[in-house]
Amino acid sequence: MTHKNTLLFATSPKGKEKYRIFDPTLNKFIMKNNDWKDRLNVVYSTNPDFKYENDVEEEAETLPKNQQKLRVSMEKKGRGGKTVTLIRGFVGTEDDLKELGKLLKTKCGVGGSAKDEEIIIQGDFKQRIIDLLKQEGYTQTK
Repeated sequence: MTHKNTLLFATSPKGKEKYRIFDPTLNKFIMKNNDWKDRLNVVYSTNPDFKYENDVEEEAETLPKNQQKLRVSMEKKGRGGKTVTLIRGFVGTEDDLKELGKLLKTKCGVGGSAKDEEIIIQGDFKQRIIDLLKQEGYTQTK
């Protein structure tokens, strides 16, 4: 008796769906997890042994302070009329970016955020931030 394309589904007590599929090479059924997170962004695959591989980008190493080409600018657009100071051009890890953002926020005494390779400082602190960056050793700051 051949179970060529037999596929049986079952749900575990924790709610995770599993399925049984017949493997003709082993001539028996095999239990597989059916977790949707493993198949995120995969539309369709006929291969029962398909494993989705995430393309994880490696973070770049943080450049020395004197090699960082930071650009400080002001922006109002899309921010409800509020003025923010943007620092762009940081090359390095996310942790180092957040550390620099925290330093600038505490020195200026305001809020902000550090994500997506830019630091956002609330308010008009362009010249003060340029001076602070130069004190910290970031020589190529404009």
